[in-house]
Amino acid sequence: MAYVRRRIGGALLVLVLAFIAAYILLAALPGDAVLARYGNPDLGLTAAQLAEIRAAYGADRPQLVQFFETAGSFLRGDLGYSIQSGAAVSALLAEALPSTLTLAALGLVSAVALAVAIAITATHPGLRGHRAARALRNLLRGLPPLMVSLPVFWIGIVLIQVFSFQLGLVPVLNAGPIESLILPVATLAIPIAAPLAQVLIRSIDEVLAQPFVSVARARGATNTWLLSRTVARNAVLPALTMAGLLFGELVGGAVVTEAVFGRMGVGQLTAQAVAARDTPVLLAVVVISTVVFVLINLVVDLLYPVLDARLRRSDAAAPTRRAAVAVR
Repeated sequence: MAYVRRRIGGALLVLVLAFIAAYILLAALPGDAVLARYGNPDLGLTAAQLAEIRAAYGADRPQLVQFFETAGSFLRGDLGYSIQSGAAVSALLAEALPSTLTLAALGLVSAVALAVAIAITATHPGLRGHRAARALRNLLRGLPPLMVSLPVFWIGIVLIQVFSFQLGLVPVLNAGPIESLILPVATLAIPIAAPLAQVLIRSIDEVLAQPFVSVARARGATNTWLLSRTVARNAVLPALTMAGLLFGELVGGAVVTEAVFGRMGVGQLTAQAVAARDTPVLLAVVVISTVVFVLINLVVDLLYPVLDARLRRSDAAAPTRRAAVAVR
């Protein structure tokens, strides 16, 4: 329980610090978002009307007062109103989130599947004998660094050019719900799979070099049994941590992917908010992204004791050690 309390406390601290940092950075941007939206002379608004609009958005109050009012509103679930459209930010996010979450979830699942396939094939002991097998292993081991170096927007453009315009396999215009996800998911999965595959390959190599693997192999264990039953469980911990940390890249990749493929979602909403300096929308997107990131990493941290018995033993032994010290 002490381990869980520490992780939850750390997660709450990260959320508070992220909110403070995001608010300060957005407030420090030059200019006035309200005046940028409503100060156009073509709108014909008087100075008094502009002052009323600023008061309606709370822009006329001191920054410290605005900070505490915004924090209180977020705690109540009130994300404010968009300066650009006047719509509730929660309504805009509710409309944009399903598309982005679907893309991100399918992209992550595809990236994990691709990374596992590359890592298992590249490290399989059965592919060490023949020359063609060794060439395949070397090719797969060199694939993740190449995939990491490819920009997301470039991957998306190449996939559209090859599979849509040249081969005609996947339509870009007037595509169905499933067809419209194929290329965006592939675009998002390729750069996410690369670091996962690198970590898995390194972890599997380290586990295969451990003495208990040699003992199991001497007792007649097959290569497939070793990888699936013994090596995989010990090698998955670093990859699990990397998967949690890759959420930030997943969000950034989703923004670029939605822009390349013209998909409506949080990425398009964020791009429009940046162009219009729509501070309430930007702050809500940053906070929600941080909450999801922290929750995913918290789940990863809480899964560690489940997968690694050493952490359970150390956490259980901690009260005993503290009691022994108190007795002394």
